[in-house]
Amino acid sequence: MVFSSLYFLYLFLPAVLLLLLLTPKPGRNYVLLLVNLIFYAYGEPVYVLLMLASIAVNYTLALLLDRCQRRRKLLLWLAVVLNLGALGVFKYAGLFTATLHRLIPAIPVLSLALPIGISFYTFQALSYVVDVYRRDCAAERNFAGFASYISLFPQLIAGPIVRYADVKEQLTNPLKGADRMAWGVRMFVIGLAKKVLLANQLGLLWTAVSPAPAAAGTLGAWLALAAFALQIYFDFSGYSDMARGLGAMLGFDFCVNFNYPYLSKSITEFWRRWHISLSSWFRDYVYFPLGGSRCGTARLCFNLLVTWLLTGFWHGAGWNFLFWGLYYGVILMLEKLVWGKGLEKLPAALRRLYTIFLVLIGWVFFASETFTAAWQYLRVLFTPCAGTIPGGLLSWLPLGLTACFAATPLGATLWGRLKDRHGAVEAAAVLAAMVLCTACLVNASYNPFLYFRF
Repeated sequence: MVFSSLYFLYLFLPAVLLLLLLTPKPGRNYVLLLVNLIFYAYGEPVYVLLMLASIAVNYTLALLLDRCQRRRKLLLWLAVVLNLGALGVFKYAGLFTATLHRLIPAIPVLSLALPIGISFYTFQALSYVVDVYRRDCAAERNFAGFASYISLFPQLIAGPIVRYADVKEQLTNPLKGADRMAWGVRMFVIGLAKKVLLANQLGLLWTAVSPAPAAAGTLGAWLALAAFALQIYFDFSGYSDMARGLGAMLGFDFCVNFNYPYLSKSITEFWRRWHISLSSWFRDYVYFPLGGSRCGTARLCFNLLVTWLLTGFWHGAGWNFLFWGLYYGVILMLEKLVWGKGLEKLPAALRRLYTIFLVLIGWVFFASETFTAAWQYLRVLFTPCAGTIPGGLLSWLPLGLTACFAATPLGATLWGRLKDRHGAVEAAAVLAAMVLCTACLVNASYNPFLYFRF
């Protein structure tokens, strides 16, 4: 992971930018596709063929949907079955066979390596086919253009999930300009700093406490849980920022994927701010087609629970993720039908505390590999007991306060003022952050990628 990052930073990206700059416009998508495949093959050489098969199947089905007037629904269902079938085999076959093996030992456990980014590129391909079916966009005739969209390396590994309609024009007419390039470099470094300087360091506390939370006591368990909440935010939003920065350097404008979610005043608002591209995907391609909220109460509850069970299961091949999705589905259902209006009357501070508390409890189930581990952790959280915080409270306080500050708009506001008033200082700060992140990557033995499994 360390050397992959360094190769990417110092060899791959500059070569790509130079190559695309020298390539005539008609050949841009072919070069971009080649670059995407090289990048993917560097980390996952075998499964390049799987991604190419996905590209070919969805490209063909979209063309058929665009041309045919009959049996369009059959073609759509074929696309759904093939896309979700491939995702199910590679991502969930191990979970299902392991569960059946416990009941019937004669059934073997199937273990397949998870293809990198399969959840992201499968959802992109599926949204494209559905949009063509709905006549929201025309099918792409240029195979290299469509293949470049599916395999686009800046966001292939960890999103955001990009809609075809949002980048169609940019595939042939990339956004250019020195200011855009500078913004892309800055955004990439900010994302890298979030990941390396904040997420990785915060994760050390969670890693130390989570196996035996009772040893850290109730205070230590709450601090470690808060550290995990900040770790996963900076980890995933950091990768999203890096993707947006890389995209800008290549001429693409990717959507914002996080909007300070920990400032939300309800769980409903939280999911409008967290992993926005995924939330909007499930809203547009699952929740609304089921009927959304424009139906009876029973149907509304069904639609929410189905959507959030699928959302939870998308996040990982584990029954804890299914429970995590159900947890949020129930809370969102209650906010819509029971206490949502009353919640709006409370002071903003109480509403934020309510949201943070529920999100933290949710992270326990998300982060725990088994339900037993989750219940043990919850028991420590709500049963006062003394313990020893690894490294001591004071050693974690500066990092925690810095992370809390960075999780609000205040950090971005101050950075914007620095850029506007002292451009040279801001450029020096970007360079210093890049050097510091590189040094940390070289020396670090702890560099987890929390969303790799998705």
